[in-house]
Order: sequence, then structure tokens, then C-alpha cells
Amino acid sequence: MFFFFFNNANKQDTANYENVSEAIRDIVQTMMDKVMDRVLITDPFVIETHHANKPLYAALVPDEIFKGSHFERRFVTPFGTAWEKLAVAVGSIYHGSCTKGTRVDGTIGKESLRRIQEVLNRLEHGTKGEKKCKPNWEKELKYILDGGGEPIPTSVTCDILIKSERTDKTYSFELKGPLPNSDQTKVSKEKMFKLLAMDGHPIDGAYYALPYNPYGKRENYEWPFPARWFNMNEDSCVLIGEELWDMIGGEGTYKHFIAEINKLGVHYKERIYREFLGIEPPVGYDKEALK
Repeated sequence: MFFFFFNNANKQDTANYENVSEAIRDIVQTMMDKVMDRVLITDPFVIETHHANKPLYAALVPDEIFKGSHFERRFVTPFGTAWEKLAVAVGSIYHGSCTKGTRVDGTIGKESLRRIQEVLNRLEHGTKGEKKCKPNWEKELKYILDGGGEPIPTSVTCDILIKSERTDKTYSFELKGPLPNSDQTKVSKEKMFKLLAMDGHPIDGAYYALPYNPYGKRENYEWPFPARWFNMNEDSCVLIGEELWDMIGGEGTYKHFIAEINKLGVHYKERIYREFLGIEPPVGYDKEALK
């Protein structure tokens, strides 16, 4: 009986991983195809227009530099929404329910709400005659939860919300780019505090989540702006790269993500070199870039 159950679990996980890989591939491929269509067909870089609009730049800088900038601007914006689409697709497969931009309504004690603002103000400004406080998620959260008071109606919109059929728990994620700014991080922390302080505990876990780590290991992450609000190396509510995707999609999801991105990268890099830049791809262009 145990052997039969174990085999079925393995088959289910294998099917999930295949579905996860397919979802990642479909989302990234769709986005890249739209980018390529835009830079090649609907909004190409026209040298004559560039020379007419920016003659000084054209006189001093090779056209290829601005052609690259033209592509970058049309790539970065749509990719900003790709992380949420990937999370929803992967989380829906693994947990059964995953949505973006979902509102959570509840009530929070008046004193807890005051303490949320107190904690954020201390992190941002410190107190008179003292240095700004260093972030400490567990200590701050306990202080806020101990506040209580008269219940005040409150609503929070989550970037990503998972209602897991696997764990029977609800998780919220503030999903930001790998190098977020200070203001958006402050807003995220306030939202996380409010979600966890709601009466009745509608949210079991709230996380500040970055899709990958440009610094490699968690302990090496050193982008300064979110560090004003979180201990990015130690806070349990911070998820970066592999730990995020494996929580959303199950163990091994990040490896699938890397594998699919690198395979697609070879195809699109070649197209960009040949079709957009009009040059032959250099030696080594097809090596893995994401690790």
C-alpha cells in the first residue's frame, strides 16, 4: 500500500514539474515574441529618425549604442509583469490556487495600527537623539501583534496570494524586482504587517520576495535600499531566488526556471544578433547565462 502511494506521489510530482516547465516556457516565449515583433516590425530603430531627432548624439556616439537602448526600453517594461505571471502560473499548478492583485479585507486593532506606523517611522527616521533602528522582523512583528485595541476595518491588496490545497494555508507575497527601491519596500513591509495583524489571521505567512539574486548567495545580497526596512540576509520573511520559487512551485522549481530561461536565451540571443543588430553572433553567445 505504501509503495503504491509513493509511486503515485512521484508520478504527480513529475507531472507537476513538467507542467511548471511548460508554464515558464510559454510565458517567457510569449513575452519575447511580442518584444521581437515590436522592435522588428511595429517600432523598429530607424537610423534616419535618430539622426534627425538627436544630431549631437549621432555625431558623438555610434548608432549601435542607441539601437541597444531602443531594445532595452522595449524589453524591460513588459518583463516587469512577467514575474507575477510566472508566479501565478507556477503557484496555481503546485498549490491549486494562486492569484495576483487580490484584496484581503479584515480588521486590525487600533493600537496595532499605531505600532505599525511607529515601527516604520523608527526605521526611517529613528527617534530624537538616536540613530535609526535596524530592522528585526520577528521583534517588530511581536510588538505589533501585542498591540490589539479597538478593531478598525482595513484592506490590503497582495501582489501574489496563494491559498494552498497542499498545506491548507494562505500565503501572501510582495513580489518586487531584484533591485527594489526604498519607497516600494516600505509600502511592502507595511502591507505585510497589516496582513499578519488582521483579526482571525486570514494570512498564515507574508513574504517580501525577489525573483532572483544578482549577488549570488543570500548572505551576499547587498543592495542598500531594501536593507533600510529588512535584514535582507537573515529575516525569515525575505525570500530571494531559489527559496521563493521552490516555495511557490515546489522543490526544484528554480532549477526548472533556470533551465528553461537558458534554453530560450540561446534562441532569442541568436535572433537579436542576426535580425535586430544585423551581425553574426559572437563565439560563446550560446553558453548558459543564468545560474
